[in-house]
Amino acid sequence: MTWTVMAVVAALLIGHVLPQVSRWRDFTWFERWLDIVRRAGSGETPWHQYGGVFLCVGLPAVVLALLVGWLEGVFAFLVALAAMLYTWGPRDLDLDVNAIIAAEGLDAKERAAGALYEEGQTVSLEGPVAVAAVFENALTRWFAVLFWFLLLGPGGALAYRLLYLLVHHKHDMTLPEGLRSAAAKTLNAAHCPPAHLMTLAMALAANFDKVVQVWRAWYAEGGPRLDYAFLAAAANASVASELADEAADAEDGPSSAPALLELRDAMSLAWRMLLLWLAVLAVFVLAGLVN
Repeated sequence: MTWTVMAVVAALLIGHVLPQVSRWRDFTWFERWLDIVRRAGSGETPWHQYGGVFLCVGLPAVVLALLVGWLEGVFAFLVALAAMLYTWGPRDLDLDVNAIIAAEGLDAKERAAGALYEEGQTVSLEGPVAVAAVFENALTRWFAVLFWFLLLGPGGALAYRLLYLLVHHKHDMTLPEGLRSAAAKTLNAAHCPPAHLMTLAMALAANFDKVVQVWRAWYAEGGPRLDYAFLAAAANASVASELADEAADAEDGPSSAPALLELRDAMSLAWRMLLLWLAVLAVFVLAGLVN
């Protein structure tokens, strides 16, 4: 395997086996960089707004990309691995979901479920909402990072993570509204390609007919657009279909609460999708399409 696949697999294994690596993901330098860009001013025109996004997010990513391009062999691999470890997560999704299932009592489960929601969002253990939260986190923690890493290299992974932090992180300074709006639109656009590929993997790893039906209905409503609401809808349809099949096969009925069963199946489906991505990536490597 090439260094690209090796870095991806190594980052995945290290992040899962050593969850404490999340403590290394310190982005305080990004706050200082944002303050420098804010002081420079982002202007009022759309060009200046998106230009500000590029300064905040793109410039550090370009520096990293140039560094990787300058290095060779094992040094390039180590930088790529560090970039994947740094931008992956920030926590292990599997461990967060297992913590919810293992927690005793509704209050403890809701506290554990807070790891799946952004600050200010209502924490809910309701089945469809929890499933949507699992796949939103799978997108932002795993698949979007992996997609932009494979497409643009370590600089792409760093650009995505910084863009996500620019939109969702609570910053110490007040950023211009135009800059925040442009960053939110850019992040939404950055999520669309990996979300579509996730849905394709979901169709192959779960109920193909259900997923394609939801996907087709979303396109029929408004045509192609910069939105990925279909991902949560397809995930809920897939999980509901799997639970229905399990209930039909079970003799004693479900052994857990429905919401916990949906969380378990959602996490299992996300893992199968990730493994399918890695399998396709390995085929591309063997075919010489990825280096």
